[in-house]
Amino acid sequence: MPQARVSLSVLVPVYNERHLVKASVERLLNLSSDLISRLEIIIVDDCSSDGSLKILEEIAALHPKIKLFRHEKNMGKGAAIKTALFHATGDISIVHDADMEYNPADIPLLLRPFLEEGADAVFGSRYLSATYRRVLMYRHSLINKTLTTIINWFTDLDLSDVETCYKAIKTRLFKSIPLRYNDFRFEVEIAMKLARRRVRVFEAPIRYLPRSYEEGKKIRFIDGVLALLAMIRFFFVEDVYQRQACGLKILLSMSSARRFNQWMANTLRPYVGERVLEIGSGIGTLTNQFIPRELYVASDINYHALEYLRSYAIGKPYLKVAKIDANKAQDFENWKGLFDTSLMINVLEHLPSEEIGLKNLFDVLSPGGKAIILVPNRPSLYGSFDEVLGHRERYSKAKLRAALEKAGFQVETLFDFNRFNVPSWILNAKILKRERFSLVQLKILEILMPLIRRIDHFLPWEGLSLIGVGVKKN
Repeated sequence: MPQARVSLSVLVPVYNERHLVKASVERLLNLSSDLISRLEIIIVDDCSSDGSLKILEEIAALHPKIKLFRHEKNMGKGAAIKTALFHATGDISIVHDADMEYNPADIPLLLRPFLEEGADAVFGSRYLSATYRRVLMYRHSLINKTLTTIINWFTDLDLSDVETCYKAIKTRLFKSIPLRYNDFRFEVEIAMKLARRRVRVFEAPIRYLPRSYEEGKKIRFIDGVLALLAMIRFFFVEDVYQRQACGLKILLSMSSARRFNQWMANTLRPYVGERVLEIGSGIGTLTNQFIPRELYVASDINYHALEYLRSYAIGKPYLKVAKIDANKAQDFENWKGLFDTSLMINVLEHLPSEEIGLKNLFDVLSPGGKAIILVPNRPSLYGSFDEVLGHRERYSKAKLRAALEKAGFQVETLFDFNRFNVPSWILNAKILKRERFSLVQLKILEILMPLIRRIDHFLPWEGLSLIGVGVKKN
């Protein structure tokens, strides 16, 4: 069986490295591995003033693997990485400094977790066991380890080296993350945003030959202070998707409301069987509440959601991932009659044709199987969140009942859910017209959830959501 391979983009920011840059780039050009199908080296000269650009131009002219770009003014390491990333076409992108501290011979080791473990990102750690490392600058290392400890506390990751240069990330994932800082704060920003995206992050040991400040090392104590401030900012600000992915931003916000999601799952659980098809799984917010099962198929149509689900499914033989469009009958051909439960949570309101979507759910169920449908309730509450999420409409009980019966289901039960948050919805979506949930409000919701679950049913208005359970009779 042929070995799996990936194409690799190496992103090289350069600023005033004329004494080292040629040797550094030549080491990249000599990089060879059976794991790499294609190599491109994308160099961005960040307005060097020491002649580095001339050296780079000479090298680039001789080697087609190299793409060379230049900033007209010095903008910082983060800015150079963003420019290089824009031009990256490989499956994986990795950052490589031009200062000879890192050895490209270690890069294949960072690629293995992508091919063997379904990694989304791999950090090269200077503090895991490697063949050797140069002993130098205790205070610098102590600051690095302190920053790593703090970011681990904020993210609940267990990194050993957040400030490492060698960060390898799936290119499409990398490009989907907005990067706000142009300087060394890039290192903590990307780590925190990968954590917020809940991707699979691995570490691999690398060698490290640090140079001293006298030899030209550029990072300073103030950069550590700025990195700490950046961590605090991104702990409170959820800025992990590009503008065009506002819907995923809201899904990610809601995924952090752990107690709320448990409440929803417990409400649905009595109707969920052992062979489940979930339509529109997103980033697995409910999937992880209902597994393990005899068979659980999580589906979506969004690339980033599917990538997350595929990584999440590794090591779970009962969990399958499929790209299924609820309005395309051909996507259901291989699943007909296989399930005792079909879940469609906050999906029906997106579909161009609710009739086709519900008919497809009907077809995949075995006799006696149940379709569990959750939709936004109360048409009068339609607001900015609905617009951002692409909701066609909000439902009433009569509308959902009629849709289920038209598709052939017998309605077992129909009830509203989540009355407590109606005032908050009116404030945010109707009055303030926000495009995503406030993290502060979500944290308050989490704190109050034990109380909310006890009083929600007694509140004198209908909830934000409507849940319908339809049965496929023999």
